[in-house]
Amino acid sequence: MIAFDTLRASRVRSALTILGIVIGVTSVISVAAIIEGLNKFIQDKVAAFGPRTNFVGRFPAGTDPSRAADKYRSRKYLNYSDAEYLRAHCPSISTATSFGTRAFFFGESNDIRFGAEKVERVIIRGVEPEYADAIPLFVVERGRFISKYDVDHALPVVAIGFAIAESLFPSVDPIGKTVRINGKLYEVIGVFAHDPGLFGFGGVDDFVIIPLTEFRKRYPESKEVFLAYLTPPEIPMEQSRDEVVEAMRRLRHTPVTAEDDFEVISSDFLSTLWNQLTGAVVILTTVISSIGLLVGGIGVMNIMLISVTERTKEIGIRKAVGARRSEIRVQFLIEAVVLTLVGGAIGIALAALVAFLIRTLVPSVPATLSYLWITLGVGISIGVGLFFGYYPANRAANLDPIVCLRYE
Repeated sequence: MIAFDTLRASRVRSALTILGIVIGVTSVISVAAIIEGLNKFIQDKVAAFGPRTNFVGRFPAGTDPSRAADKYRSRKYLNYSDAEYLRAHCPSISTATSFGTRAFFFGESNDIRFGAEKVERVIIRGVEPEYADAIPLFVVERGRFISKYDVDHALPVVAIGFAIAESLFPSVDPIGKTVRINGKLYEVIGVFAHDPGLFGFGGVDDFVIIPLTEFRKRYPESKEVFLAYLTPPEIPMEQSRDEVVEAMRRLRHTPVTAEDDFEVISSDFLSTLWNQLTGAVVILTTVISSIGLLVGGIGVMNIMLISVTERTKEIGIRKAVGARRSEIRVQFLIEAVVLTLVGGAIGIALAALVAFLIRTLVPSVPATLSYLWITLGVGISIGVGLFFGYYPANRAANLDPIVCLRYE
C-alpha cells in the first residue's frame, strides 16, 4: 500500500517514467502483430496456391530472367511436350501440365478491350486443362475452364480474372461476350473467383487464360515454358521430386556427371522468400524497440534512485520499528514493477489499436495481435521492472538505519 501511495503522490513523475515503457512495448508488439499477420497471410496464399504443387523451370525461384547468371540463361528451354512425358513416366504424380506466360515482367505488354473499356498490363497465360488441377488457385466462379477440345482445336476462347471482368463488364454478364486481346478477338468462357494476389499484385485477378495451342500459335516468341506437377497426399513429396528430376534428366539428355540444367521449385518458395525478407526486418525492429525499452528501463531506475534518496528518513524509521531488508527491497521492487506493468498494459492496448487501424485501412496487411505477444508484452514489462528496479531496491534495503534517521 505504501508503494502504491508513493506512486499516486508523484503522478507526473510516474507518468513520464511510464511513457518510455509505453513507447518501447507499443513498438515491439505493433511490429510483431504486423509480421505475424503477414506470415499468416503468406501461409494462406501458399495453401491456396497448392501446397503439394511443384514447378519446373530454367531459373531458380525469384530470379529475374533478364538479370540471371549466364549458367542459367545458357540452359535449354523446356518444351511444351515435357508435361506429357512426366505424366507417362512419373507414377508418383497425379498430374502434370505445361504453360507459357506473356507478361510485363518478361518485358512484354498486353491489353484486353471490350468496346470503349480497356485493361492494360494483364498477364496472358496459355494452359492445358490439367492446369486447373495442378494449381487450384485458379477457381472458375462463372462459366468454365479451358477444355481439351479448346486445346485440340486452338480455339480463340479466354477465361479472365475477376477484376478484369469488373472493369470491362461493370453491368453485363461477360460470359459469351467477345473481347480483343492484343488486337485479336476471343470469346469469354469463364471468370475466375476474386484473388488480388500478394498485396494487390500478381493475383488471379490480373490473368487472362487461353488454350496452350492458341498461345503457341499467337506468341511463338514467348519461348519460356514452365511445368507444374501435383503430388497426391499419400505420396511423399521427396519421392515425386526424385522421379521428376530423373525423368527430366533423361528427357533433356543430361550427362550423369553434370548438374541439373533445370530447377524444381516447391510452392512454399513464397513463404521461404518471405521469411528471409522478414528475418532482417524482425532483427532491425527488435533492436530499435529494445533501445526504447532500454531508455524506459533507465528512466525507471532513475526515478527509483531519486525516490530512495527522497525517502531515506522514511526507510530509517521503518527499519527502526522492525522492517527487514527483504520488506524494504520488495516495497521498492513493487513500485518499479507497477510502473512498468502499467506502461506495458497501455503499450499493449495501443499496439492492439495500431493493429486494428492497419487491418482496417490496409486490408492487404492483416496485422494480428496474438495472445502470445500479449503475454510476452506483460512479461517484458515485469522483466524490465525487476531488472532496472532491483539496484535501487537493493540500495534502499542496505541503508544503515542510524544514518537514515539523521539524514536531512
